[in-house]
Amino acid sequence: MSLPPEKASELKEIIHRQLLKMDVHGRIREVLAETIREELAPEHQQLSTEDLIKALRQRGIIDDVMKELKFVSDVNETERTSAPKPSTHFVEREPPVLKKTNIDPTRRYLYLQVLGGKAFLEHLQEPEPLPGQICSTFTLCLHFRNQRFRSKPVPCACEPDFQDGFLLEIHKDSLGDGSKMVDATTMLSICDPVHMVLIKTDTFGETTLVASYFLEWRSVLAAENGITNVAVELLGVGTESKVSVGVLNIRLEMYPQLNKTLSSEITSTQFTLERQKTAEKERLFLVYAKQWWREYLQIRPTHNARLVKIFAQDENGVNRPVCSYVRPLRAGRLLDTPRQAARFVSVLGHERAPVIGGGGGKQEQWCTLLAFLCRNKGDCEDHANLLCSLLLGFGLEAFVCVGTKAKGVPHTWVMTCGSDETITFWESLTGHRYLHRPINPDDPPLAEQPKPLYPYRTIGCIFNHQKFFGNCQPSDAVEVCVFDLHDESKWKPMSGEAIKSVCPPGSTLSVPPFPPLCASTIDAAVTSNEIEVQLRILVSEHRKDLGLSTVWDDQLSYLLSPALAAYELERTTGVTAGNEEFQDAVRRAVPDGHTFKGFPIHFVHRNARRAFATCLRSPFCEEIICCRGDQVRLAVRVRVFTYPESACAVWIMFACKYRSVL
Repeated sequence: MSLPPEKASELKEIIHRQLLKMDVHGRIREVLAETIREELAPEHQQLSTEDLIKALRQRGIIDDVMKELKFVSDVNETERTSAPKPSTHFVEREPPVLKKTNIDPTRRYLYLQVLGGKAFLEHLQEPEPLPGQICSTFTLCLHFRNQRFRSKPVPCACEPDFQDGFLLEIHKDSLGDGSKMVDATTMLSICDPVHMVLIKTDTFGETTLVASYFLEWRSVLAAENGITNVAVELLGVGTESKVSVGVLNIRLEMYPQLNKTLSSEITSTQFTLERQKTAEKERLFLVYAKQWWREYLQIRPTHNARLVKIFAQDENGVNRPVCSYVRPLRAGRLLDTPRQAARFVSVLGHERAPVIGGGGGKQEQWCTLLAFLCRNKGDCEDHANLLCSLLLGFGLEAFVCVGTKAKGVPHTWVMTCGSDETITFWESLTGHRYLHRPINPDDPPLAEQPKPLYPYRTIGCIFNHQKFFGNCQPSDAVEVCVFDLHDESKWKPMSGEAIKSVCPPGSTLSVPPFPPLCASTIDAAVTSNEIEVQLRILVSEHRKDLGLSTVWDDQLSYLLSPALAAYELERTTGVTAGNEEFQDAVRRAVPDGHTFKGFPIHFVHRNARRAFATCLRSPFCEEIICCRGDQVRLAVRVRVFTYPESACAVWIMFACKYRSVL
């Protein structure tokens, strides 16, 4: 069998490395000296190759070499010659084992290792988890230049055992010539930080945002050998943004090694210049915003009470212009329509920012997109910002609206302006859409006026990534608002140039880049089955406590599937379909003289016990689960619909049929 030249050279290289590793050359010298000394007469000083091989074989050296050289046939030969895969993430374990990953030798990588944590003092008293015991965990999420990574969960502890490695591609997208090896000077101009978000997951699966940190990785460009170790102090979020929560030990390494490193003076000068430039832009925008606000108040003194929000605090307590929280976001193949995007945002959990102490005050915290997605839940502002970004990505003219709901509760929602001047409100927490038809207060009293169906009461301002408008109409009531954004007597605009200076792409340092959405990792069929099995056990146990037997009707359970699919379709598109077929199937499955009852319910979590407890609080559902009668047959069907970021809509339907005895 003849090998191609490159394979032959590769094989020679493997054998050469193995011989060096086993120090075979040294052992051969020893055998040679010993053979000459012992077995050859002094007059015969010549030794043939055959004699040497015989001596090596007798001492077992050749057998040792052949045992060590293990050749494994490569099943997927094409994989080696295919195009390099995108950068991956792999885990460091002890003892250190050689890892294999597809690295394109023409591209530059940053290898970021997390080598444990310390001083997480909140978990100082945390007991060591027993093997197999469910415990709270930390997970570290990273985003860098359109690449996302997630560490394996580690038990919460004072010194959490993070041992993870992430391979970050420096110029993942287009940065000049993609085939050219990027040098240190070019990398110094890449000011995208590595955004790190630490999430805590408790034993019930509830997530909490612990810390959000922007790592300046470019210090490695001035490090000797292209390797540097940094201790990153993580600060808390919201009201605890000045309090340390722990320290992560991080090691940064460049692949391939830099031919020439930069001096530390050059890197520090670059960082100082960038900070000064950003600070100056932010100062000028603040001066402009103050002037704009003074002019807005001069129009009408009552404007002071309107919800006109120009700045908002992120999870780290940093004040940023609201326009920087929104930008066009394309979901690739993960979402197909704007309405599907609205459905996706609505199934992300809703949770207000936590407040320490009472008083009922609302803690303001507009999260960065990565922190929102990694937690899988956030406040109404986070939902509205994400939905507006997705709708902008779908090519719609979308704005985030800031105003109030009933009882003066502050709220944000999304608005789209159609090319035919149709105004549509999108509620990001539910996915509902409402058409806006303004009431004309000057119409005669008997004139028929449109009745608003939306829950919004007042509106103070609207904004997106390029525009900001303050509502300067006589009344800020939504029902009488006219959304003619070109009329400056109704909507006071901010300068587009001023907004551009502090929002991407004009500003890149203080505003974190948007991460791409990730596909769901949940297997919908498996998860549906698991929840269904758990619910059957819970129902049977509940009925047993009541002294009732439980007989399940698998066929009836299966017949509930079309109804659950129709409910989700209606939530996504607003279109009802397939109801006739479902009703016909149920009529055929329920004999004459029997009664059928069904109860559908919707959740955005996958906790069967929690869902069951909620269902029992409904008198209709309890009536089905605790059904008494003749020939009672129970059915339950669960259908999980997955969305990006492992968000999901869970539909559950309980049903029963029984003989009516009157």
